[in-house]
Amino acid sequence: MKKNLIYSILLTLLSLHTMAQVKISGKVTDAKDNSALPGVSIKIKGTQGGTQTDLNGNYTIQVTSAKPVLIFSYTGYASQEISTVGKTVVNVQLAGTSSALNEVVVIGYGTVKKSDLTGAVTGIKGDQLNDKPVANVTQALQGKIAGVEVSVNSTAPGAGAKVRIRGIGSINSNVDPLYVVDGVVGVDPNSINPLDIASAEVLKDASSTAIYGSRGANGVIMITTKRGRTGAATITYDDNFNVSELYRHLRTLNSAEFVKVYNESFANGQKFDPAGGVWAPPVALNHTNFPKLFDANNNPIYDTNWEKETYKPAFSQSHQLNIQGGSEKSLYSLSLGYFNQNGLAPTSAFKRYTIKMTMDNDLKSWLKVGGSINLISSRQRLVTDGNGGLNVPRDVSEEVPIVPVKYPDGTWAGNYDIAGLEGAPNPVQVANERYTLNNNLQMLGNIYSLFHITKELDFKTDFGYNLSAQKNNFYSAGDLPHLSQDQGGVANVNAYNNYYWQTENYLTWNKKINERQRFTALLGISFQQQGYARVRSETQNFIDDIFQYHYEQAGSVRSANETQDEKSSLSSYYARLTYNLDEKYLFTATGRYDGSSRFGVNNKYAFFPSVGAAWRVSQENFLKDNHTITNMKLRASYGTSGNQEIGNYRSLAQIQPSTTVLGGAAQSTLLPSYIGNPNLKWERSVQFDAGLELGLFHDRVNLNLDYYNRTTKDLLLQAPIPWSAGETNANVYKNVGSVRNSGVEVSLNTLNVKTPDFEWSTNFIFTTNKNKVLKLNDNGADIFPGPNFLGQNFVIRVGEPIGSFYGMTRLGTYSTSAEDVAEAAKHSLKPGDRKYIYNPDGSNYYSIIGRAYPKWTGTFSSSFRYKAFDFSFDIRFVQGVNTAANFKHSVEDRQTLSNSLATVLNAWTPNNQNTYISQVRNYKFAQDSHFDTWWVEDGSFIRGQNFTLGYTLPQLVLKKLHANRFRIYASVQNAFIITKYTGYDPEVDTFNSSYGSNGSFSQNLDFFSNPRPRVWNLGLQVTF
Repeated sequence: MKKNLIYSILLTLLSLHTMAQVKISGKVTDAKDNSALPGVSIKIKGTQGGTQTDLNGNYTIQVTSAKPVLIFSYTGYASQEISTVGKTVVNVQLAGTSSALNEVVVIGYGTVKKSDLTGAVTGIKGDQLNDKPVANVTQALQGKIAGVEVSVNSTAPGAGAKVRIRGIGSINSNVDPLYVVDGVVGVDPNSINPLDIASAEVLKDASSTAIYGSRGANGVIMITTKRGRTGAATITYDDNFNVSELYRHLRTLNSAEFVKVYNESFANGQKFDPAGGVWAPPVALNHTNFPKLFDANNNPIYDTNWEKETYKPAFSQSHQLNIQGGSEKSLYSLSLGYFNQNGLAPTSAFKRYTIKMTMDNDLKSWLKVGGSINLISSRQRLVTDGNGGLNVPRDVSEEVPIVPVKYPDGTWAGNYDIAGLEGAPNPVQVANERYTLNNNLQMLGNIYSLFHITKELDFKTDFGYNLSAQKNNFYSAGDLPHLSQDQGGVANVNAYNNYYWQTENYLTWNKKINERQRFTALLGISFQQQGYARVRSETQNFIDDIFQYHYEQAGSVRSANETQDEKSSLSSYYARLTYNLDEKYLFTATGRYDGSSRFGVNNKYAFFPSVGAAWRVSQENFLKDNHTITNMKLRASYGTSGNQEIGNYRSLAQIQPSTTVLGGAAQSTLLPSYIGNPNLKWERSVQFDAGLELGLFHDRVNLNLDYYNRTTKDLLLQAPIPWSAGETNANVYKNVGSVRNSGVEVSLNTLNVKTPDFEWSTNFIFTTNKNKVLKLNDNGADIFPGPNFLGQNFVIRVGEPIGSFYGMTRLGTYSTSAEDVAEAAKHSLKPGDRKYIYNPDGSNYYSIIGRAYPKWTGTFSSSFRYKAFDFSFDIRFVQGVNTAANFKHSVEDRQTLSNSLATVLNAWTPNNQNTYISQVRNYKFAQDSHFDTWWVEDGSFIRGQNFTLGYTLPQLVLKKLHANRFRIYASVQNAFIITKYTGYDPEVDTFNSSYGSNGSFSQNLDFFSNPRPRVWNLGLQVTF
């Protein structure tokens, strides 16, 4: 008995000793070049314990099991399992696989390895998107992905960019891509904090977009935000400080030049006055009439440079704190963000605060639940409202230099101080006293449950939501002539409550038939609803500017009181089947059946199918062991997707309430508003895509080639109807024709040098797009979609591309030769007037004079690393495009009303007749301005997009700081631009630059744009 007791005690002690914790440490390196591998996942087999390697590949872990086994895994490398019995140091070398092929790509309702893709899908990681500080993801995408053209048309703080995937395929329907954020469809990407993004995938062809059916015609951008990860919590802090500065200039007349041109303009009036009158300024510009502006010698006292006075260097900053962590069964993340951007224009600014939380939990072996919530609060102050009005950018060019910003007594100065001038307030005054505050509070996220029904079959139900409250406050002070002075000040408030919800429910069956075959089947149903409610009020004639929009009751004139609410819904059924044979032959079939409330009773539902196939040639025996071609895949797809983005109730006849006066009293009325079209149906895009993916020299060279051909049918057009129809809206939506986009996309990535101390890689993307209108109803008659600026600016014509500029051809100016004098007289013109091509009957001749969309674009990027230093740059090319400098009308053709461009110093004179600028004259006798070839300039450019220099602290210093990574960097955006365009920037849209609008027919129309700044950045990235 005693012996047995002693034996039991010894066994227990031995067991306790065996179960005692043992510390294992070591280093994980690349088997090929012995370089350290940071972030390698290390798990204790059979337990929830784990850790990961630090920046230098080192790790430490406690093990307690009797026979501990560590599992080492890292993306792009083969996993290893190693027993640690009797060991305290375990160094591991991981062998690399083809990391690009094993990379997981997010697609609609799932993920797939890149090697298994049959469609044109391009992914980009969050750190690649955040290589420069920008306000939103649309700007971050510029120049990153072939086939994705991003135009940063507005530099107002917080403004989004215009994104087009594979050209323009619509007229009056939305042409923006569909954004899906963590599965929530239709999110405004400009509300998302870019630093929260883990990756973005762009779905370009029908095989990948058809799963989104009626909303995928313009491409789909899948955004995945950062979530928790297994292991000890990591804390990452990013901050950035930057200064924006004006670096391109639009030169206007200085004071001496302005007075000279002003006086010459009136002196020339006699020549152009049919009655031969003698013209003089209403009040002469001299000391007698303007003692505050001219000295005793009649010289201007002031010589104000309005660019310099208005566009000041602007300081901006951003801060982001991100926490990620979790165990094998529970993952979490939390991020806090602050972004504060100031614009060159005074008082213009944008602030955003973000809080994002995620949670993913394996509650049971058969059940996983999780969700996310993203709270966003933003405030944007705009001082450049409207187009064509006397806003800040226009006033910078038109304000005369002989007036100051303020007089010595503190009162504002402006053109209105001089009789006969267009009485604009000066731009600094406008920026301070006329503005819009756009306030937005948004909550975005989802809740999901994932049921593992069997080992092969999953069911996921997901509820997504996007709620926002917007309040846009506008005020224009009572002392702004020609803006709000006559109204005694104007204030209005627009308040919106927007909601969107979706429920997605789908089964996923992953089946391995045998060693050669496997497939994945997806079957789902979706319901979506969105709507908004709007309240608007406006008041004028304020007793004092102090009240503004804060207290509209202070205004005595109630000029508006409106409410409105509407909603739309979508129900969908979708399926996808992917089949893999021998890891060589891949097939995908997709179908979606959508029903939308936006279309007529005869066309509520439509079906959108697609098929795709790929052949992994490099898996064939004749290439499998080839050391040159390590990856080669051929793929093709064909299918259909749709477009329903036309607004609500366009198929229905509508009435509109109004008021009238009867018997001296206001009476409510109902007016016919919109005629409706019960046959209205979807736009349908039919697309063919063929692609080649090629990896050479163990994927140190990767080449992707794609050819696409997409035809959009049943184009949605807001067609005009006669006013005699009695509708307050003299238009109706119709399906009118078809348009084709075709082109080639090239993406070339190379790893040129890789050693422990030095690494050099390059990236080149190239895209062409050919757009052609194939068919229009009404026998192919031209369509003029607007905008209209001194005539039609665009035409839609069969055989021509969408975005074709339409105007007159300017040949120069009429000289004093006998031939020119006679020709000018035929059109009631004189030498010194502009010379155009005319029709044989003498009428104005119009033709296509340019294109608003480029023939090809490209970006060349390169990255270098030498020890702890890194350097990278991006250079962007946009070629074969025009930009219309519509601002020339106001500052070249309107002397005596405002200031002019310095180009008028080259205007026609008897001694300078070889010029395109007409002789200066009193505006009363100015020749009519026409949209013409002098305004439509070459808009091609080469831009130094971004240059970055960084330094990462070495490991010895990091240990003292208890940090895993500490990097500081400096960068410059928009370092240079090479262009022939004479405006501030050829990439512009001042008629329509907001996200969510069509904008097909306003791109590259420049009517006084905000100048694009050069931005100097200093940043810090720290991980603990």
